[in-house]
Order: sequence, then structure tokens, then C-alpha cells
Amino acid sequence: MKQKLGLLAALIVFLAILGWAFYPKPFDVDVAEIHVGNFERTIEESGKTRLRDRYVISAPVAGKLARLTVREGDVVQAGQVVALLWPAPPPLLDERRLQEQSEQVSAAEASVARANAGLQKSELVLLQAEADLRRNESLAARGFISPIQIENTRLTVQQKQREREVSVQERNAARHQLAQLRIALQRSSGREPLAKQAVAVTAPSRGKVVKLRQQSEAVLPAGANLLDIGDPVAIEVIVELLTEDAAQIKPGVLATLSNWGGPATLQARVRLVEPSAFTKVSALGVEEQRVNVVLDIRSPPEAWQTLGDNYKVDITIPVQSATKVTMAPVACLFPKGSRSALFVLDHGRVRTEEVELLARNGREAWIKTSLAAGTKVITYPPAGLKEGDRVNVINTQ
Repeated sequence: MKQKLGLLAALIVFLAILGWAFYPKPFDVDVAEIHVGNFERTIEESGKTRLRDRYVISAPVAGKLARLTVREGDVVQAGQVVALLWPAPPPLLDERRLQEQSEQVSAAEASVARANAGLQKSELVLLQAEADLRRNESLAARGFISPIQIENTRLTVQQKQREREVSVQERNAARHQLAQLRIALQRSSGREPLAKQAVAVTAPSRGKVVKLRQQSEAVLPAGANLLDIGDPVAIEVIVELLTEDAAQIKPGVLATLSNWGGPATLQARVRLVEPSAFTKVSALGVEEQRVNVVLDIRSPPEAWQTLGDNYKVDITIPVQSATKVTMAPVACLFPKGSRSALFVLDHGRVRTEEVELLARNGREAWIKTSLAAGTKVITYPPAGLKEGDRVNVINTQ
């Protein structure tokens, strides 16, 4: 009998140990509380500063740029000469091209000689025609020649005069062509005349030189950028936002600027949401539609005097706010059908509670629920957690 009781006791102990081993263990969870407070949803993005009025000075004509004497940070006045453009030298001639040019000069000299000979011939013909006219007029006065013959002789003289004028123009054209070809050879012969007149490039407005795009001497085409000037105090901030975010922003909204290098957080105001968007490829290779939002800095200039052109800043723009609303950490929510839900801690176990999500930001969610403030909810619920499971609280936020 004692042996049977001993075996029964051992069996009971074994079954108890086996049941304890296979009994579901509670989940280790973190909890937070539902609370009432002020909700704010913001858009956070990195932007950069830029000069509000930037003047890019470019070369009005092609030419050789003299080395610029202004430097970054120099103050220039409106109308001040900031650059000089001299006529560009002609291109160098190689040996083959030089010989070809010399032969063309010789051919042009021969054309001038031929034109001179033609002019002399036309002058002699004209002299002969004029002598014939004088002789015929003398004969006509004595009645030996008819008036028709006199008229024909006069027309012949006029024709020879026109031929002489044509010969004069042909000679002049040959001379000009010869002079043009000789000018092309002046550089190689060392007799090229120096340029004596430069084109002065002036500043359109008073400001500081913020960037030199070309400092050393160079032969530039027309329209080449030389330098930028502007007022460093007149700085604005530009940020590229997704169109769905920019659609929620209206001009006049206050914003804050941080992580710009200074200790203080700067205040800014949205001045413009540009009406046209553009396509930009993200770092992940996804095409995004973005739009530029322009902000004016409202803080005193003394607070951001070290902020310069094209500096990086972090921008925070509020788009939604509410006071005394029920909120829960975003980490508590999970989707349930078309709504949202969270796990409520109830005497060591969890139960599912559906809520209506009204808005959310990066940390808090504004919800509509019957749960009272102070109700403990599970944050970051572990996978496999379900209604009625036991939990073990390891951290309270």
C-alpha cells in the first residue's frame, strides 16, 4: 500500500512538473499610458539657404577676360567695373595653313594687278570714244554727219564711262580682299596691332561678391558666367517637400530652423509655396514629385549673422495642432481591418481595444476612444501576442 501511495505521489509531482514546463509563459512587454495633452503634427525636412536677390554677372560679348581684381566678400557699388573683356586674339596658323594663306595673298595681288590693267584699258577706250565724239560733232556742224550718228557716238561714250566705273569698283574690291588676307598673316609675322579698347563689365547693383566663377585670364564665349553678387543679409530658406506635404502648408505659417551651426533655434515664416512641382529621384531610386517652399527668417539678424549662402538647415513646419486631446504612443497601434487597435493591460493579461485614429506624428497618435487617461497599453507588442495572453511588464514608459 505504501508503495502505491509513493508511486502515485511521484506521478502527481511528475505531471505537475510536466504541466508547468508546457504551460504558456507570459510575454515580456513594455507599457505606456494613454494621456491627455496638446497634439502637434509637423513636417521635418532638410533645406538650404540662398540669397534672395542674386546677380550672376556674365560676359556680354566673346573676348579675352583680364584677371579679376575683386575677391569673395568684397563690397561693390552699382556701376562699378568688375571685369574687363579685351578682343580675343586670332587663332594660330599651322605651317600648312600659313603657306595656303601666303599663296592666297599672292593670288590677291595678281587680282589687283589684273584689275589695274582692266581699269587702264577702260580709260583708254573711254578716251578714244570721247575723241570720236569731238570729231563727229565737228563734222556734224559742217553737215557731213547725220544727227543719228552723233547720238550713237554719245551713247557709246556713256557706255565706256560705265565700263570704267565698273573697272574702278573691281580694282577696289581686289585691293580690299588683298588687305583682308594680309591681316590674317600679321600675327605670324609679328606685326599684329595691339587691341586698344576693352569692354567694361559693371555691377548691376550694390552688394558683396559671394562667388567667383572665373578669376584667371581666359578667352570666354558670350554669356559665360564671371561672378555672383548679392546681399548676404537678405537670405531666405528653400526646402523641397513632397507635394502631398506641401499641399498642407499655407503661406504665413510659422516654422523653426535648427541644426544650422548656431546654438539658437531660429524662427521663420513660410512666404511662398511654388505653384509648379518637379520630379526628383530619391536616394532609393524612386521618382518623387516635389515642390519648393520658400521661408523668410524672422529672428534678429544678430542671431544668425554667421549663416551664409547655401548653408544646410533642418526645417520644422507645423501643419496640424489640437489642445487637450486623448493621445497614445504611435508604437501602441496596429491595424485591425479598416481601423486601428491597441492592447490594454488588464490584471496581467491583455485585451484588444479598437480606436479611431484621428492624426499622428512621429511619436504620438491622436485617437478617439472610450479608454480613460492613465490606462496602460502595450508598446511594440511582440509577434504572437493575442487577446487574453499573460504578460510580464519589464519597462514602463
